[in-house]
Amino acid sequence: MQNKNVLTRWFFIVVSVFIISLILWNTYVFFNRLKENERAKMQVWASAQEEFQKVGLGQGQINNLVLEVLQSNTTTPMIVYTHREDSYNDVRNMVEKEKDPAKLRESRKALTKVFASENKPIEVTYKGEVLQTIYYGNSPTINKLKYYPAVLILIILLFFVALYFFYQTSKSAEQNRLWAGMAKETAHQIGTPLSSLVGWTEILKTENINPEYVVEIEKDVDRLRTITERFSKIGSIPKLERKDLVAETRTTFDYLKRRSSKLIEFELEVLDEPMYVALNPQLYSWTIENLVKNAIDAMRGKGKILVTIESSSKYALVRVADSGKGIPKKNFSKIFQPGFTTKSRGWGLGLSLVKRIVEEYHDGKIRVLKSSREEGTIMEISFRLYS
Repeated sequence: MQNKNVLTRWFFIVVSVFIISLILWNTYVFFNRLKENERAKMQVWASAQEEFQKVGLGQGQINNLVLEVLQSNTTTPMIVYTHREDSYNDVRNMVEKEKDPAKLRESRKALTKVFASENKPIEVTYKGEVLQTIYYGNSPTINKLKYYPAVLILIILLFFVALYFFYQTSKSAEQNRLWAGMAKETAHQIGTPLSSLVGWTEILKTENINPEYVVEIEKDVDRLRTITERFSKIGSIPKLERKDLVAETRTTFDYLKRRSSKLIEFELEVLDEPMYVALNPQLYSWTIENLVKNAIDAMRGKGKILVTIESSSKYALVRVADSGKGIPKKNFSKIFQPGFTTKSRGWGLGLSLVKRIVEEYHDGKIRVLKSSREEGTIMEISFRLYS
């Protein structure tokens, strides 16, 4: 199925490139034909001008057809250079603002070079002598047409960009629906054995066993219940409540500290007073847990994790620092993409889920504040303070 989709995609790409090439080729051919017609028209005009010059030299007489041809050119800009007079006095279909005669001559002379680069000049001769040279530029129609391929390419590029973003959005939406379905199914599957464990815990309380064991089992049962609630919230808009960020962070921090290796040194630096933000406790706890577990993996199970909370004028800043191997700067944004991972094992979903929880569900921001091989990594989450 995947190979079929790839082949279909390439088929449309090849067909699109073929159609674009065909349009550009036809535009090029049409442009050249217009240029040829323009030159043919100017050749006729030059012939009429030659007849007119003969009259000026006392050879023959002017007729109405010659005058009509000379007056018919109302679109093509042109400058006629008369060799005997060394003048550029015959100018047509152009707007000139220069008034000074010397500067006007230089302006026309410079313009003849521009016209010569666009079209080959036409010479008016009589008995082997070049009387005049006609310099002409492109007509307004040709000038507009020569930008047509560029505009066409731009429109096509914009179309492909829009198509690409539509495809990416559809793909992302499909992935989100898949993840939400998997998460809800996982919550449903955990629910059945969890209910059984709650029942067995109640039975153990009636047996003659160490109460501390039951307490620890109840903690893990509560943890499973929290995990179930987390998965059940994926794909739906979570309820945000006014919560103390310091207290919620401390609760998650203490749990992770108790359940982690003794080789990990945990440190928490928070303010003494509460700091209120709009929060979903279960999803926020999941966020901190993911960041801490990633930090432990980066340190390969040994090192120091420092969690700090600070406040600015409008935001609460939660930072999770580790003494791991660091993240290359080129991967700062990639680590939040679904499927991106540097581990030999893993799905690359943890940080993408964290980003979604923080930015989509809590309207916050998450970023790599700082990272280096010598000092480790600092991840920063910002939440707007609850007013």
